[in-house]
Amino acid sequence: MSGRGFVGATQGDAVHGAGTPESTSGRGATRRAYWPVPLARAVPAGILGLYITFSADHSARLGLVLFGAFALASGVVLLLLRDRFVDRVVRSDFVVQGVLAALLGALTLAFNGGGLGLLLLVLPAFMAITGFLELYSGLRSRRHAAGSDLIGARDMLAVGAFTAVMALVFLMIPQDPVLAIGLLGAYCILLCVYLAIGSLSIKWGTQNLRVADAPAGRTN
Repeated sequence: MSGRGFVGATQGDAVHGAGTPESTSGRGATRRAYWPVPLARAVPAGILGLYITFSADHSARLGLVLFGAFALASGVVLLLLRDRFVDRVVRSDFVVQGVLAALLGALTLAFNGGGLGLLLLVLPAFMAITGFLELYSGLRSRRHAAGSDLIGARDMLAVGAFTAVMALVFLMIPQDPVLAIGLLGAYCILLCVYLAIGSLSIKWGTQNLRVADAPAGRTN
């Protein structure tokens, strides 16, 4: 069987939920490759959310330090795990997202004395940029799959929409560090839970997945 034939068979079997042992193995390999990505993304979000929840300090400086560390860690995770994004169409999108998140996080840490004004500037900026990029990646995945679901596409759309909405929320809230940091903590907790559930759903095969990236040039 040619490489093209293998790709077509694998994709068709994944969409219809049945296939040969070869196609089933391909889907399993794809799940094993991707499921650690959302789980790794959930870790910095969960750590930040828990820290804020149990911290009595809600000062603007601490908020900038915590957010900077979260954005930097999130960006580094995306860059380190970029090759696990099976869909090559969106892999470059997440590299861009990782670079921007890491840069914004590093700058925020460098200027952590900027006060509440800076905190209320970087939070909606980060949410708007990353939310848009995540939504864009999810939509590109759907188009590339010709209407069916690529691995992680639904999670990208959900996380992107949630993050974009949070950008609007941060733009509208009063200038109150306690409120801003509290909302950041709530966002991170919800993001952590959603990503962790999505990761385990992919690992256990409870999501309907489509293999988008079969090895090129494989022959029988």
